[in-house]
Amino acid sequence: MCVWVQVTQCCPSTIVENRILTLSWKLPCLLQLTGVLDDCFCDVESIDVFNNFKIYPQIKKLTERDYFRYYRVNLKRPCPFWPDDGHCSIKDCHVEPCPESKVPDGIKSGNYNKVKANNINIYFIFLNQSKEAFADWTRHDDAQDHFCELDDETSPDAEYVDLLLNPERYTGYKGPSAWRVWNSIYEENCFKPRSVYRPLNPLAPSRGESEASACLCLEKRVFYRLISGLHSSINIHLCAEYLLDEGWGRAVWGPNIQEFRLRFDTAETKGEGTRRLKNLYFLYLIELRALYKVAPYFERAIVNLYTGNAEEDGETKELLLRIFNEIKTFPMHFDEKSMFAGNKIEAKTLKEEFRLHFKNISRIMDCVGCSKCRLWGKLQTQGLGTALKILFSEKEIQNLPEHSPSKGFQLTRHEIVALINAFARLSTSIHQLHNFRLMLKEKG
Repeated sequence: MCVWVQVTQCCPSTIVENRILTLSWKLPCLLQLTGVLDDCFCDVESIDVFNNFKIYPQIKKLTERDYFRYYRVNLKRPCPFWPDDGHCSIKDCHVEPCPESKVPDGIKSGNYNKVKANNINIYFIFLNQSKEAFADWTRHDDAQDHFCELDDETSPDAEYVDLLLNPERYTGYKGPSAWRVWNSIYEENCFKPRSVYRPLNPLAPSRGESEASACLCLEKRVFYRLISGLHSSINIHLCAEYLLDEGWGRAVWGPNIQEFRLRFDTAETKGEGTRRLKNLYFLYLIELRALYKVAPYFERAIVNLYTGNAEEDGETKELLLRIFNEIKTFPMHFDEKSMFAGNKIEAKTLKEEFRLHFKNISRIMDCVGCSKCRLWGKLQTQGLGTALKILFSEKEIQNLPEHSPSKGFQLTRHEIVALINAFARLSTSIHQLHNFRLMLKEKG
């Protein structure tokens, strides 16, 4: 079942913003990244202006708030697909867990029992709720379809991590162990044309990918581009926060232009670098669309992003709603209604295949040998999985009650934190990409 969409162009940006943008785009053939994106209605330039001037500064501040900086994760789950290669012994691969004494009391309060996990752990304050409502909510939560393999937050191996103290950066983790993860994602768990050859080393260019991917129907093309976009985003983070020097006992991190060229230069990748970056923009639009769709869920008066500090919580929600309002001003989002249309039986089968493929990819994150890479891989796949869950729950979100919990749609705090941080990573990638363009322009 294939569905095609018509591509149109976004509304033009302001004259001042376009002038700034144009200066950064006058590059040699290294990065001819411009124009409309396939399978959606927007152009790269409009996304750059919108993200770098309006979204990035605010989403960066939001992820520094207490509600979004603490993430509970189990980094000790065994790899379910192949024997454990052993964890990375490089010191920068290590994740420093956060002592629970440092975690706000309101965040810790959600791990006592099932009823509280459905009430307090989401940090919404619901008044005058009956036991029957809680029971219904719990049953729906247990039966709800998820796009990710969720960690058991009650496991003794699950720990809180302060994301600000464990930033995503290049740790030195590479080689066969790292390649095997991406190879398994692309070769075994990702919709792709059979004619596409991706060697074990994901940095090596594929053959015929651009032509062959056009043969996939929209849903499978979307899935492939999501994974490629996620891969590109992670690679940009690693290039932008690269270990440049360990001299005198103090590590120096910063942008590595040569590493960036290796992964995205059209000459180094036989033309595929630009396509990889366009997939990053495509993924950005998908998650942007999910935030637009889920805004009504958070705009209700009963929603409180609860940490136990009333002033902090009010400021956090206010900032989140400002970001939602900015997102509403963006004129062209990805149109998910074109997906899974047509024959209902075929659409249902394809949607379930789509979900199971992505859920399997989330399980592969437990095979990453570097703990810090595993942390950010799990968080970003969880965030994307939550975005997909939102896009496929439009009717449930539209029918949300204003003053009571929803039986048809809900998000746990774990999903909320992953959703916002994953989008923040994409926003950061586009911002860092702009910085790389400026550096490359200066070098000529």
